Order: sequence, then C-alpha cells, then structure tokens
Amino acid sequence: MSFRARTSGHGQEGVALSSPLDGLGRLPSEYMTPGIASISDFLGRFHPELLPGSQELPGPVGATDVKHGTTIVAATHAGGVVMAGDRRATMGNVIAQRNIVKVFRADDYSCVGMAGTAGVGTELIRLFQLEMEHYEKIEGVTLSLDGKTNRLSTMIRSNLSMAMQGLAVVPLFAGYDLDTGDGRIFSYDITGSRSEEQGFHAVGSGSVFARGAMKKLYRPDAAEEDTVLALLHALYDAADDDSASGQPDLARRIFPTVVSVTSDRFRQYDDDEVGALVEGIIAGRTRNPDGPVAPVRDE
Repeated sequence: MSFRARTSGHGQEGVALSSPLDGLGRLPSEYMTPGIASISDFLGRFHPELLPGSQELPGPVGATDVKHGTTIVAATHAGGVVMAGDRRATMGNVIAQRNIVKVFRADDYSCVGMAGTAGVGTELIRLFQLEMEHYEKIEGVTLSLDGKTNRLSTMIRSNLSMAMQGLAVVPLFAGYDLDTGDGRIFSYDITGSRSEEQGFHAVGSGSVFARGAMKKLYRPDAAEEDTVLALLHALYDAADDDSASGQPDLARRIFPTVVSVTSDRFRQYDDDEVGALVEGIIAGRTRNPDGPVAPVRDE
C-alpha cells in the first residue's frame, strides 16, 4: 500500500511516497514527526530518492529527446501582477504538444510559470505547490513572498545535477506582496540564483522578442486588462520570430494561459475571456501585422 499526497483543490497528483502501513494499519513514525514545515526537507530526510534532483541521471539529453516549453511573460500593474504563457511544446523541430500548460497557481497569492524541460518543470512546480500547502498546514500562516522565492530557489538548486545533463528548468515566479501591496516578479537561473525584475520579464526561447515588445507596450499604471493585452501582444511577437513559441490557435480554440494575482487572490482567465482578447488582437494584426507601436518621441 502506498501513501499519495495531492495538491488540494486542483486534482493534481503530487509526490508518491513509498510508505507501507505497519501490521496495525498505522503510518510509520516519520509521518508523525512534528515540526517539519517544508515538504522538501521532509522528503530529503526520509525519502531523498523521491526528490527530482535525486533521481537516477540519464546520459546527456538532446533537445530532440524530451519536450521543451516556452515562452512565459509577466508584468506588474497598479493592482497586482499578471502572467501568460503560450501553449506549444517542442522536441527539436517537431511540435510535440499544442495545448501544454506552463503557467500555474502556486498558492492564493502567487503564480509560477516554467520554460525548459516540460516533464521536470511540471514535477518541480507540483512539488512547489505542495510545499506551499504543507507550510500553511504546519505553521498556520501563509509563507511570505520572499520566503516563497527562497523555497523555489532551493528546489531549483536541488535539480542542478539534472540541469547539467540537459534537463534544465527555468521558472518565472510572480506574486502579490501582502506586506507592500505590490505585484512582484522574480526570475531564476539553473543554479537557483534569483533576481527581482522591475515591471516585466520573460523566460524561454521567445523571451528576447517578448521583452522587446513589452519595452514598448508596458505601462506601470495601466489597468489589469490593458496589461493582459500587452502580454498577449508580446507572446504574439515572440511566436512571430521564434519557432518554438506557439501562436493562438483559433481553429482548435487553444489560447495562451493567462493568470492574475491581486489582493483578491489568484485568478485564471477562462478560455472565453482570453479568446475574446485574442480575436481582437488578431483582427488588429490583420490590418497592421506588426501590432501597436510606441511614439518615437517622449510623450
């Protein structure tokens, strides 16, 4: 018999723990040990083989061997922060999946997106979601935004050996800081080093083009819907120049994933909302393929 932890409310399976009950139907003593607020520390102490970075390493992995995901972009606005990601996963020059999800809820006041090796990234994010829930249940309070970024940094660092084999994951984390009342964005490298970004940021192979678009479209005092429109334009521009980033698929009704985090907590835009915005963008691009332009003189 096995014990399986789940991220509550989302139906996503977490980490399978090999923990047979004893003859009296009781859990082993490690599950009853109090005071461990981190699920990663718990696994590292009792089941290190289950952590992503402790798995048996394959040989060097090429880009054509596993699915890779791109592109994620996030921006702050007057009331919080929004994040969006395209839906394409590739294996070399092949489109491996058209509807992959790369932007997720981390907890009520934060979200996380991932670019890089899709399988490892999804596993890492599910463990991070479980980490947030486990901390809240043990400590009775929500981890601070800086605390969440430190936890994610540690988890990325534990995956370094796999990253050096070619299975790298580069998350983009964003959240609403309950202490300051601001949206904040954090980027990472494969060693877990974090950087707080100002205004907007993007990761993935199309990030250069997305950031270029955001330079012209970003307004720090814009409303949330206008900031979402800027993100969708940035993803469109990324897909226009990067073959690994996917355009909105009107025929299959596959649209970018868009999430928002404000003082009213996490919210994911549904397909109808994103579809209406995307259809407006494509109608505009039909008349003007390069999209909105910034003035050449300061306003």
